[in-house]
Amino acid sequence: MLFAKILVTNSDRGQSKENVHNFISMRVAGTTIPKDKHVVVALTYIYGVGKTSAKRILENAGVKETTRVKDLNQAEEDRIREIVEKQFKTEGDLRREVSANIKRLKDIKCYRGVRHMKKLPVRGQRTKTNSRTVRGNKRNIATSGKKPAAQKT
Repeated sequence: MLFAKILVTNSDRGQSKENVHNFISMRVAGTTIPKDKHVVVALTYIYGVGKTSAKRILENAGVKETTRVKDLNQAEEDRIREIVEKQFKTEGDLRREVSANIKRLKDIKCYRGVRHMKKLPVRGQRTKTNSRTVRGNKRNIATSGKKPAAQKT
């Protein structure tokens, strides 16, 4: 938990007031959860937790989906954190597993592995016109078929 003490001075009266604000942000599986969002949306910030998983987590924890993260009490936060860490593979472990799966496909040189190596779409998408995100934007480079304009003399 983070606590910060802020000193506020009132220049009109020359008096100083001390306001203590609790800047508490919820952390689950190494990820900071945004405070001002609904819990069901905020849980999707964790890698490996989607909307369906977030709904299931909140159902098991007994928390309403419409409550905001800043309105959760400590017991509810602990229940959510416990469910996520015990029942789901998230963040570093999941990223490691996914990269190991891709490495395995590359090592055995199967079709999907070769597509990963060539940085092409893996799941059967067309490549003639689409797949700009994978191949890069080559539209601004493509001048191969055009002949240069004749120079004036």
